[in-house]
Amino acid sequence: MIPILLFPQIDPVIVQIGPFAIRWYAMAYIAGLVLGWRLMRRLVVMPPAVATPLQVDDFLTWATLGTVLGGRLGYVMFYQPSAFLAEPLRILQVWTGGMSFHGGMLGVSIATVWFCRRNAIKLLPFADRIAVVAPIGLCFGRLANFINGELWGRVAPDVPWAMVFPYGGPLPRHPSQLYQAFLEGVVLFVLLFALSRRDAIRARAGMLTGVFLTGYGLARICGEFFREPDSFLGFLFAGATMGQLLSIPMVLAGIWLIRRPSP
Repeated sequence: MIPILLFPQIDPVIVQIGPFAIRWYAMAYIAGLVLGWRLMRRLVVMPPAVATPLQVDDFLTWATLGTVLGGRLGYVMFYQPSAFLAEPLRILQVWTGGMSFHGGMLGVSIATVWFCRRNAIKLLPFADRIAVVAPIGLCFGRLANFINGELWGRVAPDVPWAMVFPYGGPLPRHPSQLYQAFLEGVVLFVLLFALSRRDAIRARAGMLTGVFLTGYGLARICGEFFREPDSFLGFLFAGATMGQLLSIPMVLAGIWLIRRPSP
């Protein structure tokens, strides 16, 4: 008999006072943004300097709006457009979950382009610094998914660390949220941070952004092989999931940025 790990029953609400509740899901976003902001203040002044710490402080608001609005709207458009069209007010219920990384990335990308133009900041070097800190938020987000017992993995009866998730049926499954937290968060951050310490890499505008896009795309594609597809979507073209299909353009764009000639 293969032992089955019990899912740790962690209350998704940290503290609740009357109708006001603080959830781990919200704290994951806050922690990712705050830690990323603090690290980015240091990265932008490393030679070649691309912005000032005060400009990074201003950008935090833009990044927050881009992440939340883009993440929510991306989930609506990519995953459940018909359901949200039937009940449009559900779009505002972000506390119930339902955020898309690819939508959040598009939201932050738009915010970054707009912010850089308004402040006369070079886009690619600034984006490189964002790329280094982005995996911090990804890691916390996946850990919040695990705490919420959502986005569980595929059935894995022969894996010793498989878990029975409270809403995933009676069969043991891969804790794919933890796999993705490790690949998309820890591994990608260590790689990007190590590369950002090299002067030649920082001087090559777009390189770190390319590594992030390629690294995340590959990590997401791999992680999706262990994650149960959304029940309302299932498997799509050639047996791929929505997450895998959305990651392919990221990988291609990342490879192009890495291989393009230095300006």
